[in-house]
Amino acid sequence: MTGQLKDKVALVTGASRGIGYQIAKGLAAEGAHVIALARTVGGLEELDDEIKSAGGSATLVPLDLTDMGGIDRLGGAINERWGRLDVLVANAGLLGVLAPIGHIEAKTFEKTMTVNVTATWRLIRSVDPLLRKAQAGRALVISSGAAHSAKAFWSLYAASKAATEAMVRSWANETQNLPLRVNSVNPGATRTAMRAQAMPGEDPKSLPTAREVAAKIVPLAFAGVTETGKLFDVRAEKFLDYRDPA
Repeated sequence: MTGQLKDKVALVTGASRGIGYQIAKGLAAEGAHVIALARTVGGLEELDDEIKSAGGSATLVPLDLTDMGGIDRLGGAINERWGRLDVLVANAGLLGVLAPIGHIEAKTFEKTMTVNVTATWRLIRSVDPLLRKAQAGRALVISSGAAHSAKAFWSLYAASKAATEAMVRSWANETQNLPLRVNSVNPGATRTAMRAQAMPGEDPKSLPTAREVAAKIVPLAFAGVTETGKLFDVRAEKFLDYRDPA
């Protein structure tokens, strides 16, 4: 590790397992103090143990992202303690259900949109002023190839990720003249519990691990990254430009 994030403050949502867990570890290994947010206390405590055993530091935030007031209070708490936020990794998300669009229950649709879209907006609103205070603020919002492929039966998840990407692009345009860099990230198919839920017949050993994927995402938080308003494709290991339909 290079210590690129020494003395930086990083917030990671969905940090109790999978890609978020490994990103949090990677940011801590680079010197960042990690604010790890998730619903699952046990997973957060395990993460804390691993970070501390490696010489890093973390603050645990057990929070359900449907708690909008809690998200609002989080920004105030970060401001009071650190006065800024250097890195945001908005990773938490729900798959919802894979089903014909007319068969999706309203409560499932609403919960998935609440976590994947509304909570992401609320989080951005809460920490945007803090990222602007950083010398080189970096915001990474985890998306999915589903936002563009729009496969049959994936309408709910695809719509939520497409909405989030559009929101992130607008945010990047609003902040393009600031040091803050804002990008979406497509991790690609990864050996996670969500992937197993979506594709139960798939051989997980054919997919990269969350740790391998996270290792390619962590450097996007470094000050040397100049791209903004783009989509980083982990498999291709490059930033992609958005294009209007031909």
